[in-house]
Amino acid sequence: MNHQDRDVVKDIRPQSGWTTRRSLLKGTGAVLGGGAASQLLPLVSASTTPEPREHQPGPVVTASNGTAIVATMAGKVVGFIRHGIYTYKGIPYGDATGGPNRFKPPLKPKSWEGVRSCRSYGPIAPQVVARRNFGDEAGFLSNWDDGLQRMYGAGADENCLCLNVWTPGIGDGKKRPVLMWLHGGGFDAGSSHEMPCYNGENLAHRGDVVVVSINHRLGVLGFIDLSGYGDQYKSAGNAGMLDIVAALEWVRDNIAEFGGDPNRVTVFGQSGGAGKVSVLLGMPTAKGLFHRAIVQSRGDALSPVLPEDARRLADQVVAELGLSKETIDKIQTVPFTDVINAGRSAIKNLWTPPAQGAYPAYHLDTFDIGQPLFTPVLDGVIIPEQTSYPRASEVSADVPLMIGSTLNETFYATSHPEYELMSEAELEHEVRRTFGDRAPQVIRAFRNRTPNAKPFDLWSQIGASFFRDNTLKMATAKAALGRAATYVYWFWWKTPILDGRPRAFHTAELPFCFANTDLCDTWTGGGDDARMLAGNVSDAWINFARSGDPNHPGIPHWKVFSPETMPTMIFDNKVVAVDAPDREEQEIITASGCFRKLRCT
Repeated sequence: MNHQDRDVVKDIRPQSGWTTRRSLLKGTGAVLGGGAASQLLPLVSASTTPEPREHQPGPVVTASNGTAIVATMAGKVVGFIRHGIYTYKGIPYGDATGGPNRFKPPLKPKSWEGVRSCRSYGPIAPQVVARRNFGDEAGFLSNWDDGLQRMYGAGADENCLCLNVWTPGIGDGKKRPVLMWLHGGGFDAGSSHEMPCYNGENLAHRGDVVVVSINHRLGVLGFIDLSGYGDQYKSAGNAGMLDIVAALEWVRDNIAEFGGDPNRVTVFGQSGGAGKVSVLLGMPTAKGLFHRAIVQSRGDALSPVLPEDARRLADQVVAELGLSKETIDKIQTVPFTDVINAGRSAIKNLWTPPAQGAYPAYHLDTFDIGQPLFTPVLDGVIIPEQTSYPRASEVSADVPLMIGSTLNETFYATSHPEYELMSEAELEHEVRRTFGDRAPQVIRAFRNRTPNAKPFDLWSQIGASFFRDNTLKMATAKAALGRAATYVYWFWWKTPILDGRPRAFHTAELPFCFANTDLCDTWTGGGDDARMLAGNVSDAWINFARSGDPNHPGIPHWKVFSPETMPTMIFDNKVVAVDAPDREEQEIITASGCFRKLRCT
């Protein structure tokens, strides 16, 4: 059994439905950063925690050829039922993407006769990154699953257009909110099940919602701009995004049979997934296919790239393959592993990584497009304009937005306990590398909020402020449209695992928004405190998907964002709502102008 399918002990599902699932206690006020806020108390106390799975009567999983059958537009699928949630994995939402379909927009899936078994995850997009290579401690923390890649031998296959569904009921006439998850990994790595926290079972159960996750084309196979080589490749630079649109079309056409409401679809994603959500917000072909959006830890490097930069990278790939404009069609018959390797070589040839210091750091762009990457292309058609800022796209002006980041993001010490010994002199050296003579002012601003923080804590927060800056820029641009509400959060909870060295790291909120803190106990430590916070976070995500407003009785009132007051919901063991918790820090960083020319390593 895969770790994604193992028993979830003491999860935070409701005991008996949506309206009676929580026991609420009223808390006293708390103050943070000069702003008043209410103290958050448990949604689920120890006394309401379900019994461990091994103590529960009856079967946990039902898998039968006579149950959990749903008719899709392409044919019938059969899944399984686990703890009352109907689960389907690896459902095709598109046709093959190899051969003559390579670098082309996705096609509808071929229909099939009979009933197709959809009980295990489908193949992931071919990719280079193997997360298991990230190191022992990172592997322990996140419990990576690199997934199935059919890359070699007689069964080599680049097809990956499949999705997964978790739903509390089928064929019952209910119209449940739908949350469609877009995985992280930039635009060149990851999958719908790369980490156990992506499992949608608990979220579906807790909120009476339908959860969908997808795979799509990545890297050079999904985002190489070959438009200069013929009209037949005009969409190649955005093929991976068109896959996501095709998945949303599948949801529109099929999700009602799975108990979902096609008119209440939320797209949400973290890191690279947040970049995908941000791009969808500016795609005319996606308009009307989703109705709310959640952007989690989006980095500036995840914006669409200019066509001239994308074509320079594509030209390098074509040269690596020994092709030309006259012979370009051979690129559809070259083994896709060769195309992937050519993409790797092209990036190396166009970009020299900066020298790394003793600590995680920003780096100045060393090439005029920064690090060349295979990402969506600002082609003027599929993506007609920048989607998030300096101006938010009118395409999605009516779509409510929730956006946020974590306190420490990519500046942590998971595999480097020596970082904890950083001295004051080293702190100033690292800050000066980025902010120059403003370094003392930057350090002073961050120390004012956390006066007892040790040097590496300060450096971690200063580094992560890059993501917070992006959050506020995107929220400000969205608010300027004045058409739909925007809500901003900041996730501060720090894991106790590995002596707390990971801090509130990049992806730290994921087990909480999926209500999977016990499933991800090597990540969170498990237990009542993490489970309690997960109830508050996941209910915010659920309510936002339900109505476009994340407020619920377990948290302080969450105000709609305005640039003047910068209201922010801070998720920690105490959840607080604060206006402008980091105004001084943001002002000094904005004045430095550094984030207009920096990318995060």
